[in-house]
Amino acid sequence: MTQASSSFNRGTEYGRGSTEDLAAKASDQIDRVVSSVEQTARSIADQGRQAGEQVGVVADNFKSAVDKSVKDQPLTTLAVAAAAGFVLGALWKS
Repeated sequence: MTQASSSFNRGTEYGRGSTEDLAAKASDQIDRVVSSVEQTARSIADQGRQAGEQVGVVADNFKSAVDKSVKDQPLTTLAVAAAAGFVLGALWKS
């Protein structure tokens, strides 16, 4: 084997090793990014689930308050509902 051929083979092996190192580093980086995205998605899903539960609690409280108001003061509740509808209608048109 000539010296030029031997140098070429060493260079090819070095290039192959560098390429494999870069591929391994890129693969590791991609794995870290995917893991981070999955963790973020789980966190967002958990926050959405908690927000949905809290909205349900508020809706139940509001329903209870309206039911109690209708039973205790039906005319006042009707007047407040009419006023709220008027205000929302005025805002909707503007």
